[in-house]
Amino acid sequence: MNIRANDHTSGKSMTPHPVPQTQPSLGHLTAEAEKLFADLEALSRDKAGVSRPSYGDAESKAFDMIEEFAKGEGLLTSRDEAANLVIELVQIDADQEYILIGSHLDSVPQGGNYDGAAGVIAGLLCLIELKRSGITPEIPVKVIALRGEESAWFGACYLGSKALLGKLDESEQKLTQRDDGRTLKEHMADCGAQVERIGANEVLIDTSKIKAFFELHIEQGPVMIARNLPVAAVTGIRGNIRHREIHCVGEAGHSGAVPRWLRHDAVFATAELITRIDDHWTTILQHGGDLVATTGILSTNPQNHAMSRIPGEVTFSFEARSQYEHTLAAIEALLHSECATITYERRVDFEFDKPVKTPPAVLDQDIVERINNACLEEGLPVEAIPSGAGHDASLFANAGVSTGMIFVRNRNGSHNPEEEMDIEDFMRGISVLYRTITEFKK
Repeated sequence: MNIRANDHTSGKSMTPHPVPQTQPSLGHLTAEAEKLFADLEALSRDKAGVSRPSYGDAESKAFDMIEEFAKGEGLLTSRDEAANLVIELVQIDADQEYILIGSHLDSVPQGGNYDGAAGVIAGLLCLIELKRSGITPEIPVKVIALRGEESAWFGACYLGSKALLGKLDESEQKLTQRDDGRTLKEHMADCGAQVERIGANEVLIDTSKIKAFFELHIEQGPVMIARNLPVAAVTGIRGNIRHREIHCVGEAGHSGAVPRWLRHDAVFATAELITRIDDHWTTILQHGGDLVATTGILSTNPQNHAMSRIPGEVTFSFEARSQYEHTLAAIEALLHSECATITYERRVDFEFDKPVKTPPAVLDQDIVERINNACLEEGLPVEAIPSGAGHDASLFANAGVSTGMIFVRNRNGSHNPEEEMDIEDFMRGISVLYRTITEFKK
């Protein structure tokens, strides 16, 4: 079965790894995995792909579905103060260390079914294997399905993780949902989150008790397909700086009557800004830096734009990602510097919203080695790779928790309906995860 994920290509030509011949050790849970994915897709289908809005109805239905499946296997479930779903084999005492496996269940609009969900299902199946086999791991394990990892709905990401870790500001709770215009705070309250404590930046989870945090995820770029890697450990996660809305304000005019030297054209000014940032991006890469930059939203005012009208305003988004804090700081400074120059030259103004920033994360080297060893034990090739996309794991790593990630290869990118993951690769990923968590010692 093929289950239909950021570009991490290095530009190097490398010989692909040989295809592994052994069967995944948890392959007997394949039917359960297929059912969970199919049921998840059925409850969240859109015109294309699936849509599970952060802190929305479809995400809640996904939580309910996973919870009912877990209960049916005799597992314990609860909802935490941020309305995340927690699943346990047995009740873990508050003063006891544990391993936490987590990922998210929301999706981008009309996205793929496996971005995030694969990690939740992988953790659930690990608990099911422990339950059915009667094995009690030396360090207890719990699974968390996190709310609101995607930024597409409110313009801010990692909402469930930030809420738990005291990192979700009151200002972020005021962000509005792209479709219904209601605030994040309202949506969170509807789902049962303790919004006042979250808005006060109260830490709602004792990270000192988390022995390790694991997240399994589909790779969202083409490296593992090119390298013939079914499963890989992740070395680090890019941080980012995001502006949901930047406004370029010029002056509208007749397209035939205003000469270039008298224009205040918001579109040409914005286009020049993007071109200048692209030039800086090229320079950074040429000097061995790490950066990706994107303007994913770009629009004139639909109420008054016309072919024969010089646009007086443009709204656009800006996102930059890097493994290095200094690179993110540099591109942010360059963005503002170029805006100042263009403001003078083209007689427009740029108005910025408050940026949302997430620092890069370096994952625990000991856990990377543990994952690599588990790959060897499963008869898999070993090669650790970085993540260009952001993940909840970065929040836990930057909170001081020993954190590891496992990638499963996936075709056709991510954030689109064409994600394609082979179910056997997924079962190999679960097998690697299971080996890694059960070999932890106190």
